[in-house]
Amino acid sequence: MPTVSRVPQAPPPVVRRRALGGIPEVPRPQDLSTADARALSETLLRRLAELDEGTPEHACVRNTLVELNLSLVRFAARLFRNRAEPAEDILQVGTIGLIKAINRFEPAREVEFASFALPTITGEMKRFFRDTSWAVQVPRRLQELRLRLAGAADGLGQELGRPPTTRELAARLGITEAEVAEGEQAANAYTARSLDLADEDSGATAVLRTLGVEEPSFDVIECLDSLKPLIAALTDRERTILSLRFGQELTQSEIGARVGLSQMHVSRVLAQIMDRLRAGLLEDGDADGRPH
Repeated sequence: MPTVSRVPQAPPPVVRRRALGGIPEVPRPQDLSTADARALSETLLRRLAELDEGTPEHACVRNTLVELNLSLVRFAARLFRNRAEPAEDILQVGTIGLIKAINRFEPAREVEFASFALPTITGEMKRFFRDTSWAVQVPRRLQELRLRLAGAADGLGQELGRPPTTRELAARLGITEAEVAEGEQAANAYTARSLDLADEDSGATAVLRTLGVEEPSFDVIECLDSLKPLIAALTDRERTILSLRFGQELTQSEIGARVGLSQMHVSRVLAQIMDRLRAGLLEDGDADGRPH
């Protein structure tokens, strides 16, 4: 799969100053609040349109825009969190989509960047799934033909009130009946049928289907139950900070703005909370005789 190259070294200060053209420099763009990141992105996108592609200044501004908008990639990746592909691969592919969106964006159209970028990011992820999720790898042409056939079959089925024939599908897509048959045959390679299902009455298979398995959710429920009294013992402010960080997934800077603390103070408070919760869980494990 295509991978994102490692993060380049920071450009010299003189290049950054030329690249920004008077825009205030932000040492850590990823720490900005959502509203500040959106406003700065709009300014940098207009600046990017003024720079020549391929220059160090253009690369500097584009890299800053990538850092500012990685939250869009994480948001899109959460939509596919149940996929079997590694999360790191999905994030890498999404970042490629973000870079493509930055390159294609036209500030003159006055469209919000997030609205423009998200379809590009999710489209890149779906293309990755399409290329890697087939049980038997087939040419890209047949993969795309399968998708077109599925869409045409749905449309014709609604219009006709019955499944369309091969001739009707061919006429709708402007292809031959042989190509329709080829696409339908390729669709069989998308999923593979388990050999265990070959004989429903197979003794060994039947036994495997009836055997119980350990339910991983029980451990999660047990941990949550152990955390309840520990969280109840926290102060109101500590519970608020915990909820904002892990419930609403706000950054430390955003939490600080909500509760009136500095980002450094919020970081210390979170570290203290986690240490106390961890210690409480370990003490509970010792009392029960369970491994940590």
